[in-house]
Amino acid sequence: MYSAGVEILGMILAAAGWLGLMVACCLPMWRVAAYVGQNIVMAQVVWEGLWMSCVVQSTGQMHCRVYDSMLGLPAELQAARALTVGALLLGVAGVALAVAGAKCTNCTRDRASKPRIVLAAGATFISAGVLMLVAASWTAHSIVLDFHDPRLEDTQRREFGNSLYFGWGASCVLVLGGALLCCSCPPKTQRGSAAGRGDYDRRDYV
Repeated sequence: MYSAGVEILGMILAAAGWLGLMVACCLPMWRVAAYVGQNIVMAQVVWEGLWMSCVVQSTGQMHCRVYDSMLGLPAELQAARALTVGALLLGVAGVALAVAGAKCTNCTRDRASKPRIVLAAGATFISAGVLMLVAASWTAHSIVLDFHDPRLEDTQRREFGNSLYFGWGASCVLVLGGALLCCSCPPKTQRGSAAGRGDYDRRDYV
């Protein structure tokens, strides 16, 4: 018998993680200006994201500029883009599989395929979480290296932005939700016995 509560909790966590992944992808706050040295008091703050960079003035005005060329971006930013987009696409596939698995619950003919669909959905969500974790951690590693680079000026140093924390949180929630979906499936022995009982019941009605 399926653990419906674990499955529902896994779907909720996975959906929440996917939404958090979208927020992390869209917010232009992966790298923010560091308040060090001469930058303790600044008239403007620089935000850098995957798709654009923004400058926030002390008056509250914000000006954003979309990156002109993808090939002109640093290698770590290009990798973060690719990994994040891949995680988003895997999240869409995971949601579709989870919905298909939920529909199989009320369909007697397709109920035997439900464990495979739920397992596929869980594995897809886990893969999306791992991709986002790699993207956020890789970007954080490059920020730390640049921060301690003596060749850079204080105005060029960056710190962790809110998008990185959203990415780390979303990846953990996605992995947890996917793991719960995988754990909600019964063992193969229980699947076989359940399928046999279903066939026996249908023969009785015939």
